[in-house]
Amino acid sequence: MTTGVETFEFQVEARQLLQLMIHSIYSNKDVFLRELISNASDALDRLRLESLRDGNLQADTSDLHITIEVDKESRTLTVRDNGIGMSHDGVVELIGTIANSGTATFLKELRESKDAAASADLIGQFGVGFYSSFMVADEVTLLTRHAGESQGTRWVSSGEGTYTLEPADDAPQGTSVTLKLKPEDTEDHLYDYASPWKIREIIKQHSDFITWPIRMAPTQAPVTTDEADEAEQGEEKAPELETVNSMKALWARPKDEVTDEEYHEFYKHISHDWVDPLETIRMQAEGTFEYQSLLFIPARAPQDLYMQDRKRGVQLYVKRVFIMDDCEALMPEYLRFVKGVVDAADLSLNVSRETLQQDRQIQLMRRRLVKKVLSTVKDIMSSDAERYATFWTEFGRVLKEGLLSDLENREAILEVCSFASTHDAEQPTTLRGYTERMKDGQEHIYYMTGESRSIVESSPHMEAFRDKGFEVLLLTDPIDELWVDAVPEFEGKQLRSIAKGQVDLDSQDEKDEEAEAEREQRQKDFAELLSWMTTTLSEQVKEVRLSTRLTTSPACIVSDTFDVTPALENIYRSMGQNLPQIKRILELNPTHPLVSGLRKAHGERKDDSGLAETAELLYSMALLAEGGELSDPSRFIKLVAERVQQTL
Repeated sequence: MTTGVETFEFQVEARQLLQLMIHSIYSNKDVFLRELISNASDALDRLRLESLRDGNLQADTSDLHITIEVDKESRTLTVRDNGIGMSHDGVVELIGTIANSGTATFLKELRESKDAAASADLIGQFGVGFYSSFMVADEVTLLTRHAGESQGTRWVSSGEGTYTLEPADDAPQGTSVTLKLKPEDTEDHLYDYASPWKIREIIKQHSDFITWPIRMAPTQAPVTTDEADEAEQGEEKAPELETVNSMKALWARPKDEVTDEEYHEFYKHISHDWVDPLETIRMQAEGTFEYQSLLFIPARAPQDLYMQDRKRGVQLYVKRVFIMDDCEALMPEYLRFVKGVVDAADLSLNVSRETLQQDRQIQLMRRRLVKKVLSTVKDIMSSDAERYATFWTEFGRVLKEGLLSDLENREAILEVCSFASTHDAEQPTTLRGYTERMKDGQEHIYYMTGESRSIVESSPHMEAFRDKGFEVLLLTDPIDELWVDAVPEFEGKQLRSIAKGQVDLDSQDEKDEEAEAEREQRQKDFAELLSWMTTTLSEQVKEVRLSTRLTTSPACIVSDTFDVTPALENIYRSMGQNLPQIKRILELNPTHPLVSGLRKAHGERKDDSGLAETAELLYSMALLAEGGELSDPSRFIKLVAERVQQTL
C-alpha cells in the first residue's frame, strides 16, 4: 500500500448514482441513519462469526457495540462500530464502486421515471445503503481497520466524482462514518441531524430492534452542585454512554406487542429495501425441536433476483445469536425472494453451511417454512386479488421454478400459479378456474408456449381451438418451456400442448359414421401427395400429414408428442448442450385452396420441378407463421418474388 493521500474517481455508474442520490427528491431522508446502523450491525455480526471460526483472529470481541456521536457546534454526526472493519482494497471495492450488473438498467429506469414517487421507489429498490449519507452530508469521512490488521484506511469524499484514500495508523478496529451535515432545510425534509433528540427519535423508529447496543451520550440533565464544583476544579468527567435501543428481537416478542410498523422497519433493516413488505409471516414451533421465524414476502422483486451472486435471503440465528446471512439450506431456490430470520434453539453455534445441508432439524424447518409460505400465498390469492396480482407479477416466474425442483410441493405450487389464457384478454386464470370452465366432454387442459401472447394467439395452431371455443393457456415465460414437460396433469386432467402430437377436438356425438368415412376418403385422396412431400422435404421434416387443427391456414408445423420444442431446444443449446437435429411434422389443411390445388397439380404433372418449390414455400410459410427462423431467407425471398412475378 502506498503512503500519502491517493485520489480516485468513482466508477461511472457510482458517480451517476451519487448525483441522483444527492439531488434526489426522496422525502424520507431519515433512512440514511438506518442504513449506516444496519451496516454497522452487519459488521459486528461478521466479526463475532469470524472469531468463532478463527481462534487465532487478533480482535477484541469483549464489548461489541455501535456508538453514535453528535457534535452540534461542528455539525458532525459519527456512527462507529468495533466490528470486522475493512482493508484498503475492501474500501476501494465496496465504497468506490458499485459491483452490480444491474446498475446501468437501474439508472436508465430512474432517469426515465417522470413520477417523483416512482423515482424514490427505484432508489429504494436498488438499495443504495452507504450512498444515502450524501443526502444529508456535504462530506463523508470513513475511517476503518480490518480486524487482525495493523494498518487502517481513511476515505473522504464530497460525492462530487472523486474520493481520497490514505493510511490511518490511528484507526481503531472497526469502522466509523463521520458526516459533515448540510444545513437544516425542513422544506426539503432535511432536518437537524445534529440534534441528539432527532437522532434518538430515528433510532427508536427504525433501529430499535438491532441486537447490538446502540450507545449515545445521555441527554443533558440539570447540573448538580457537586458536578459544578468538579468542573471548576478541572475534574469534569465524560458522561457514561447509555444504550438507546431496546435490543428486543421482534420474532421473540408476543405478536400482540409488535406493531405492523415495527415489523416493516425490521424488514427494511434485513432486506435494505425502502418499501413495506407485501406480507409478514410469523411461525413458532415448540416441543422436541424449537424455533421461531419471522419471514417477509417483499412487495417487489429486487434488482438481483436473477443474478448468480444475489444475497440477503433468510438469516439464521441460534438462541438469538446471528449465525449466517442468506442461509440457502432454509429456503429453496425458487423462494429466494423471501426475506427474514429463523432462530433455532437446538443448533450448534459453530454450524457450517456444509453441515446445515445434512442436518435433520434444518431439513424439517425448511419443509415447514416452505409449506407456510405457499399456504400464505394461497391465502392472499383467495382474500386479496390486488395483492395477489402484485405478488404474481413480481415473483410468478421464480415461483414456477419450483414446479421443476420441488416434487413434494408441486400441487401446492400449481394451486397458487396463474396463467394468461384465451378466456380473458386481461385477467389470468388459475388451473382450477380453467378446469371449472372446461367444455362438456373436454378431457385435457390445453396450452401453447411462445415468446409473447400476440405470437401465440396468431399461431395457426389456435384455429380449431378458437373455432370450437376451447380455452387455451398462453405460456410465454422461458421457464414454461421446461415445467410443462415435467408436470403431466392437474387434478386428473392432462396438460396437452396444442402444438405437439395429434389433435382431435370432436366429441363422441360428432364422430358419426359419415364423418369418419369422409375422413378416410380424404386420407386416401391425399396419400400420394403426402408421401411425395415427405420425400421432397425429408431434409426439413420427418413427416407430412393432414391436419385436424387448421381451419384457415394452409399448413402448420408441430412437434411429435414426446419431442423437444424448438424453444426448449434453443434453451438447451444456450446452456452448452449439443442436441441432435430434431425434425418436426408438417401438417396440411386439406380444405385450403393452396393445398387442394397442389394435390391436383401433382396428380396431373408429377415431373414439374416447380411443384417441389411450392412444397418448399408451403413449409417456409408454416415456419414463419409460428415465429420460426428460415435456414435460407434469401432463397425464400427469391421463390416468392418469382411466384408474384408470374401473377403480373
